[in-house]
Amino acid sequence: MAATRSLPQFRRAALPRRWPRPSTVIVWLIGTGFAVLWMWPFFWMISTSLKPEPEILSLIPKWLPDEPTWRNYERVLAYPVAQWFWNSFVVATASTLLTLLLNSMAGYAFARIPFWGRTVLFVLVLTTLMMPFEALVIPLFLMISAFKLGNTYAALIAPGLASAFGVFLFRQFFLSLPVELEDAARIDGCGRWGIYWRIALPLAQPAIIALGILHFMGNWNSLFWPLIVTNTDDAKTVPVGMLLFRPGFGADQSWAHGLSMAAATIQALPPLIVFFILQRYFMQGIATVGLKG
Repeated sequence: MAATRSLPQFRRAALPRRWPRPSTVIVWLIGTGFAVLWMWPFFWMISTSLKPEPEILSLIPKWLPDEPTWRNYERVLAYPVAQWFWNSFVVATASTLLTLLLNSMAGYAFARIPFWGRTVLFVLVLTTLMMPFEALVIPLFLMISAFKLGNTYAALIAPGLASAFGVFLFRQFFLSLPVELEDAARIDGCGRWGIYWRIALPLAQPAIIALGILHFMGNWNSLFWPLIVTNTDDAKTVPVGMLLFRPGFGADQSWAHGLSMAAATIQALPPLIVFFILQRYFMQGIATVGLKG
């Protein structure tokens, strides 16, 4: 009973509050300043999308619209934007899931399965990181044309499935896992596939989340390859469709800055929402992925 009564007194005897060091405050202020500078173009994009065209072209820049209007968004949404969003979602999601599966399997093989020429083959995989995608466009396009896959999801998904960075990321993570875990699984009668599926892959959640976010956002914002292999609204993704609203390109007026800013805002919101929701897991994944050789 006495111990119970003394517990609130112990809780009240808290440590004195420690104020942050001046160096910490300076670092936070500098970081906040850079964050504001980073967000400023995004704020200007939203503000411009809510302005009428004469106000945008005013000689004196206005940070906020005098009379906000949703007219630009209405004109953008009059086009098949929903279909473009659906195409981007299907392509980005399917490509991300398949990439995570294939690259995790390859990374596990390079990390744990001994075979002849493993090191040389892994170095060859890494050398593909130095090859720009533009050098592969013509052979990829000829291959897609030969299989008659133009304007299909397969043409948008297949070229990005083999990721050297993904293989490297998973290999390094699997190398950092204790070998004793796999030895214990073998004693329990688990085979190679069972060890990968039940032990290694669940433990690779940080690498899965990090690569998943990077790959999803990369596919969502991809423009060059979808612009080449799609030419109908049924197959266009969001970046390709939003080109229609670029000033002087194809919109219904030659200087459609409000339309382009509204289209850019609509395109940017989904990946930003995904990143802000999963940013904690993304940072954990980047921080905990092993770099063991």
